[in-house]
Amino acid sequence: MAYPRRTLPSLSLLSALEAVCRTGSTLAAARDLDLTQGAVSRLIQNLEGQLGVELFIRDRRRLVPSEAALAYARDVRKALDLISRGAVRLRSNAGGGGTLSLSILPTFGTRWLAPRLPGFMAAHPGVTVNLGTRVRPFDFASEGFDAALHFGVENWSGAGYQKLFDERMMACCAPDFLLRNQIEQPADLMRLPLLQLETRPHAWSVWFARKGVAARAPQGMFFDQFAPMMQSAIYGLGVALLPMFLARPELAEGRLVAAWGPPEPGDGSYYLVWPETAAGYLPLVAFREWLATEIARDPPDGEEPDILPR
Repeated sequence: MAYPRRTLPSLSLLSALEAVCRTGSTLAAARDLDLTQGAVSRLIQNLEGQLGVELFIRDRRRLVPSEAALAYARDVRKALDLISRGAVRLRSNAGGGGTLSLSILPTFGTRWLAPRLPGFMAAHPGVTVNLGTRVRPFDFASEGFDAALHFGVENWSGAGYQKLFDERMMACCAPDFLLRNQIEQPADLMRLPLLQLETRPHAWSVWFARKGVAARAPQGMFFDQFAPMMQSAIYGLGVALLPMFLARPELAEGRLVAAWGPPEPGDGSYYLVWPETAAGYLPLVAFREWLATEIARDPPDGEEPDILPR
């Protein structure tokens, strides 16, 4: 597809627009771009001339961007970011088997996926894998990822899905915390500090409901990730509701114990998600196949009877 030259300004013009809108002045933009202030002003004038649109209001010696200019600058910023990402990917995998940019969930990505990635790299030595962290669905077109590890339900618009496993949650605490707090039934947990994840505000309500308890809103600290919440439980700050793939090693080594009962189904599942337009991308196809094999061989949420509670 050929793009009309008038609607496709050069990178120097677009970079000047983005810098002025981001920094708030031609002087600051000049410092950012390592140009003179006059050069930045001329680039802006040339951009306006090429587009046939006045992007800035001249207020004495200042350039004040219009709302249209600010909106255009946001689009330009996304485009420049994609071009930069593409160049980095090309340089990191020149002549190889491709690059896979993967968005991961912080805890699942570091605790389960990362230790197994060398196996994928050994099986596909020409593929370069780049990892980034996201905890919520995003726009694949603007973020530049080829796929994402996602928790929840199949509600990601325009995406293909590969279900990995259903989550099971266990209420865990430190051994000495359990000794200090008598727990004879699930309802007893409601008087204790219950550690909570910001992205799972209803997790405790779901757990109590599965135990047959009508629970009020829990009291306790909030965390943005599982890892610090788990560490807080280990140090005796309360009871944490943890997915089994994360709790298993801590239970096995005695740093955590079950506060009450066996694990319960959570309110979501883990998926590999990708933009439908990238379904046939070869590095992604290889990763999907490898991931399915790994999940079948070593289920992240598989039971270990010797560490489950009575």
